Amino acid sequence: QVQLVESGGGLVQAGESLRLSCAASVRMFSINTMSWYRQAPGKQRELVARIITGGSTIYADSVKGRFTISRDNAKNTMYLQMNSLKPEDTAVYYCNTGGRQSPSSMVSDYWGQGTQVTVSS
Repeated sequence: QVQLVESGGGLVQAGESLRLSCAASVRMFSINTMSWYRQAPGKQRELVARIITGGSTIYADSVKGRFTISRDNAKNTMYLQMNSLKPEDTAVYYCNTGGRQSPSSMVSDYWGQGTQVTVSS
């Protein structure tokens, strides 16, 4: 079973940076998408950034130009570099991977446990 473990969250001041990491416990046979979501108190979970097959990336309008999603295949790890953080970025951040664990597996979604990011003004 694929497990995703996030790290890198914390408390920062507005304008500062953080880098989130998401490490997979095993190397997956194939990956369709790698994504970061976030959920603020009282709000729905929203997509922040995504890498799709082929390497293209998409970002929420609210983070374009400030956040960068990337992956290191050798380390089975994806990252979210967050610069110029704002108080409205405060949320629990979740990583997500969609793909096949093995050639015979069905395509499945895997989620991390979440990491808290708090940005003070």
